[in-house]
Amino acid sequence: MRMATTLSVLVLGAGGVGHAVVTGLDGGIGRVDPFKDMKNRPQAGHGTNILLVGTDGRDKITPEEKEKYRLGGAPCHCTDTMMIVHISADRDRASVVSVPRDSYAEAPEHIDRNTGEHHNQHPIKINAAYAEGGPALTVRTVEHMTGLKMDHYLEVDFTSFMKTVDVLGGVRICTAHPMKDSYTGLDLSAGTHQLDGGQALQYVRSRHTDGSADLGRMQRQQKFLAALIHKATGSGVLMNPVKFREVASTLLSSVRADQGFGAEEILSLGRTMRGFSPASSEFTTVPIGQMSFPVKGIGSTVKWDPAKAQKLFAGLRDDRPLTPPHKPKQDGPGQPQPTASGSMVEVSPDRIRVQIYNGTRTDGLGRRVDDALRATGFKTTGTPMSGGTRDLQHTVIEYDPRWDRSARTLAAALPGSDLRPVKGLGQMLKVTAGTDFKGATPVRAEPTPTGEFETVTGDEVVCP
Repeated sequence: MRMATTLSVLVLGAGGVGHAVVTGLDGGIGRVDPFKDMKNRPQAGHGTNILLVGTDGRDKITPEEKEKYRLGGAPCHCTDTMMIVHISADRDRASVVSVPRDSYAEAPEHIDRNTGEHHNQHPIKINAAYAEGGPALTVRTVEHMTGLKMDHYLEVDFTSFMKTVDVLGGVRICTAHPMKDSYTGLDLSAGTHQLDGGQALQYVRSRHTDGSADLGRMQRQQKFLAALIHKATGSGVLMNPVKFREVASTLLSSVRADQGFGAEEILSLGRTMRGFSPASSEFTTVPIGQMSFPVKGIGSTVKWDPAKAQKLFAGLRDDRPLTPPHKPKQDGPGQPQPTASGSMVEVSPDRIRVQIYNGTRTDGLGRRVDDALRATGFKTTGTPMSGGTRDLQHTVIEYDPRWDRSARTLAAALPGSDLRPVKGLGQMLKVTAGTDFKGATPVRAEPTPTGEFETVTGDEVVCP
């Protein structure tokens, strides 16, 4: 009987989450009608478009959480985050397009939900559409700007975000450099971190970790979403009816969605995600023409590049991938194959030149180090030399301080090695191998967006 019960659960999981699992979930979803009385909407394309917005609602957050995660400010009742999620008609691909919160937009004619005042079409920042007209005006504005028909609307606040991350057991994030933001309290060292719900919220909200401001924040949000997909698809959540129900009920207990986003849609998306991996997702941002476009009475806005943006949205409407096809490199000298393992670093190994020296009495050690680093992607000279010492215990990396980021990449590939700055050494880094050398650890640089729309895929941004 126990074997039969176990088998039944496995069959249910393998066959997709059943109706019984999602029974009652509909009742937990807050309902809105963002499509009410909408006229002159764009023509539907292929696939499914979901407008995903994150609001700054914090009504259900405890005083302790507000203090710990720096959430004590007054909410603006606007959209803090906005993404267009396109799921391909064959359910094999998800294209995620981030919309800058300060995008210049033209709000259609509407009634202000706060004052009851009638507004003609007028310029706004796109995140203010929610404050003036709620979900309905937000959808109308996005459709007017993009020419895309939105099939569904999903609204997530701070509380639902934190709870969902926690019920999944946290999400793993990697960073090649330290990240600190005094506004959100984010404080991460370089390396890999398992973030709980509150820490994840700090990560996706931070805008002051470097000079990239909101663009950097959107890239981190995309990176986080890829990591979330990786966790959900790789941890068996979607194959386990009990766990799926726990995650789904937690998420849906504090989100708002359109009436059509119910049990059937949850089942459909669940089946879709069962075949997903991070490589199934692609991420980009609406092409920007002007970062600081002044508008009287509004301030500085972000102006889209009209030609490139129109082409991007046409691609979504026609259900075409935004990412160029991957062309695998051929095996050969100096052309190592990419690896999914190792540390995330700032500088790609193929940009770093290294000269190897043998600092021990072990014959052939210099050659082994040279071969190991070359296989990991570094540009070694291929001619290791004898060092000035024959009894070196710890491997030493000497570098010019001007190339300190390259030195950190090399140090990540040779864990435990000693870093020694040498002024005037130049671009070539010097490695003197010690008796502690055990091998080279693969490293991977943060991906550079590619293609016409500067996209990255989920497998490129998740932790190695």
